[in-house]
Amino acid sequence: MHFLEIVWNPSKGIDLFGFFTLHYYSLMWIVAFIIGFYVMKNIYKNENQSNEALDSIFIYSVIGIMLGARLGHVIFYQPELFKQDFFSIFLPFSFKNGFEFTGFQGLASHGAAIGMIISMYLYNKKILKKSLLWILDRVVLPVAIGAIFVRIGNFINSEIVGKVTESNLGVRFIQEKYNQYEIVQLTGIKDVSEAYNAVANQTQFAHLLEQVPLRHAAQLYEACAYLFVFIILMFVYWKTNKREQQGFLFGLFLVLLWTVRFFVESLKEAQVEGREDWILGMNTGQVLSIPFILIGLYFMFIYKPKTNLG
Repeated sequence: MHFLEIVWNPSKGIDLFGFFTLHYYSLMWIVAFIIGFYVMKNIYKNENQSNEALDSIFIYSVIGIMLGARLGHVIFYQPELFKQDFFSIFLPFSFKNGFEFTGFQGLASHGAAIGMIISMYLYNKKILKKSLLWILDRVVLPVAIGAIFVRIGNFINSEIVGKVTESNLGVRFIQEKYNQYEIVQLTGIKDVSEAYNAVANQTQFAHLLEQVPLRHAAQLYEACAYLFVFIILMFVYWKTNKREQQGFLFGLFLVLLWTVRFFVESLKEAQVEGREDWILGMNTGQVLSIPFILIGLYFMFIYKPKTNLG
């Protein structure tokens, strides 16, 4: 049943001005922040919060999440950058082999979660002046829907790929196996885009396609699961009184999202070579998910807010 297989070979982005490429992955982050802003706008309207506070949370969120995601990736998955190409950690350029625009190609959701919490602490202290958990209980809703688009971006980029599968619904990530220069050489077609399209033609270049393994579309599995996480959080916030229980929505978000991450990780290729079975058969992503799940359970069922004794 080869007709069910997906041969995935998209362009990386849109060429602008002849020298700049707007990567689809970056575009997905932009979409995530815009949709998240409107979700938060409705929440703030419901909570009678000012537009000034809304504008500020957007700025704090973008900086905190992006910086945390980037540092999280480097610390957990690519620490050698601190010595080999330090400035590429904070800038969308590589200086290792000359000057090259690369975009931010490594962003970790674990780091993004930590960055979000820190940025919300600073935002609350300087702008909102409520409890930290009040804002965390609400900001997790736009974060949940944002995670969907980030994973779609990963799929477009053919990154964070799933493990090899024999399923007829598997995906052949062409760009995982062949870079643009190899494609030109193997096909004899000088135009890069035409050469890539030729490889995606299963009839003419079946022998090349057979070298590309079928893999789980783990990025799409995760994106679909995050959609349900978002729907559950929205239902709990808008249709129940649990939003009044301080820390509950934040805890529910942690439990749901990182449980999804824990199980989907078992279908992914390890992002760090040699850490496929890091601890008790778990990879890095699974190990890092466990503390978040435990923290979430604590806020859902154990945490009791402090009360002032007058």
